[in-house]
Amino acid sequence: METMQELFYRDPYAREFSATVTSCREGKKGFEVVLDDTAFYPEGGGQPSDEGTLGEAKVTFVKRVGQKIVHYTDKPLEVGSTVIGKLDWERRFDNMQNHTCEHIFSGLVHQKYKFENVGFHMDPDDITVDFSGEIPTEAIPELERLVNQAITQDIDLKIEFPTEEVLEAMEYRSKKELHGVVRIVTIPGCDRCACCGTHVRRSGEIGMFKILDASKHRGGTRVRFVAGERARRDYEWRVKEIAKVSALFSAKPHEIAKAAENFIEEGKAKDQKSAQRTERYLKFVAAGLMPKNGLLKVFEDDLSPFELKRFAGMLKEKFPESSVGIFSPIEGAFNYVIASSEPELLKISKSLNAKLNGRGGGRDGMVQGTYRADKKAIEGAFDEVFSK
Repeated sequence: METMQELFYRDPYAREFSATVTSCREGKKGFEVVLDDTAFYPEGGGQPSDEGTLGEAKVTFVKRVGQKIVHYTDKPLEVGSTVIGKLDWERRFDNMQNHTCEHIFSGLVHQKYKFENVGFHMDPDDITVDFSGEIPTEAIPELERLVNQAITQDIDLKIEFPTEEVLEAMEYRSKKELHGVVRIVTIPGCDRCACCGTHVRRSGEIGMFKILDASKHRGGTRVRFVAGERARRDYEWRVKEIAKVSALFSAKPHEIAKAAENFIEEGKAKDQKSAQRTERYLKFVAAGLMPKNGLLKVFEDDLSPFELKRFAGMLKEKFPESSVGIFSPIEGAFNYVIASSEPELLKISKSLNAKLNGRGGGRDGMVQGTYRADKKAIEGAFDEVFSK
């Protein structure tokens, strides 16, 4: 079949069709089936391929290979047989809505700023578009309003295959120079673009458009958005999540940000008080400790890596001539901090790691990490390496 005359182009709303199997062979990704015609859109132009079924076989991926469209299925199909193809229509129409909306958005950005669309990717949950220049942050809400305005105007899309002469005189967006048969998609007032994807008939079918975020990216702007059914799904889960957070904070939905700020500030105050209590406790413990033969080993529960380091520094300051090891148990292991004036501390630390199935390192008289060994083994190894 001639390229760009497939059923998904002739009738992008075809959900079910019949076709003849012209070839079928087993490949790395399943069975590779070719039909004499198809409504399954192959991956291309940033739009994912369709999914669905061919008879009893599940279609997991569709790709254009040369002039042929290959359907990857989980079961073989008999060559020469007629099969009924059924698209996952919800997926297809969702892609059509979002792809068409990308045209409107990119077209309006190009009109206003002359920026090119240099990247387009459709994830299951959102759409990413990269533009060649930096869109001002304050312009994002206005662009969103203009796109939604174009949607409510319910504009008819126009698809054409102009001759080379007509194409040369036509202004349209394209990421590369094109020759031969070129498919031009026009949304009057918004965009004209060379595109091989599937689109809705009228802009009103998109429903709605929402920009999720916009950020600087490689000298340009990366925008994430959702449209159509994808936008409804996004709105649905956001409403649910907001309701959950609202209930957790016992605050009205429009007050949860302030409630979260208050919660964080209260947490910081509690953390500060907790840190002060821990500091007093460590000083109390330190007052009752004394090195033995220039070594001091301390095993203390529930100390964070930061608290271990603080305690080790405290004891090293109190006993500057001693080598201090602080150890705190975690699941199946011990976090450690060792403070010492020993010039070969890093070499000693590597030796301890080897003996105690440990990892970690450091500098400036202090090392830290984790030993996967028991208390007895740690005590013995510590005494051995620092007593030499």
